[in-house]
Amino acid sequence: MERLADDLSAQFQVLRAPTVEYGVNTATRRAYPGNATVRRKTLHRWMNDLLGSWEESGVEQFIILTAHGHDPHQEALSTLRTNRARVFTVDVFALDLSDHLLDPESPMHGGELDTSLLLYLAPALVRMDLAQDFLPPDPRRHVRGLTKPLPALSPGSLGRPTLATADKGERIYKIILERVASRVLASAPAPVPQPAPAPVRA
Repeated sequence: MERLADDLSAQFQVLRAPTVEYGVNTATRRAYPGNATVRRKTLHRWMNDLLGSWEESGVEQFIILTAHGHDPHQEALSTLRTNRARVFTVDVFALDLSDHLLDPESPMHGGELDTSLLLYLAPALVRMDLAQDFLPPDPRRHVRGLTKPLPALSPGSLGRPTLATADKGERIYKIILERVASRVLASAPAPVPQPAPAPVRA
């Protein structure tokens, strides 16, 4: 998400806020190292406070980017309130990317899609020699987000990362960038220009 935000900021010359690193995750039957969550109302209040502060300083439009499909997480971001500023919330993985995947029906949590993106955006962080596919008995229950139970040997991931490639990740990333740019940023109304203040003579 940081790379996407950076690229959109550079393309449209808009300010880019720091990333909020944590969101609302599904509760699982067993804990997974490194997994963390905040409550829906915590994320909602945190974001409302941030947007309120920036709105007071003159910001008139906000675009919230997320790549997490868990319903309470989406609810926290889609119900943000401002006094006057417009708020657009974009879940980039809600875009239809199935034509670019070998197995679009498999679950997505460390699977083909997000592993391909990482192979393109941050290849040094990916160990394809350790990649393992983890599929639940009924994959249809896991297409969006992480639900329980997970396969017994899964470290918390679901999907087929062994199908991932950097070339696929590059194609998918450019599609995401173009669609967010054309559907959200390019269509957002430009702020009404304010008249310049009259010079003050001392």
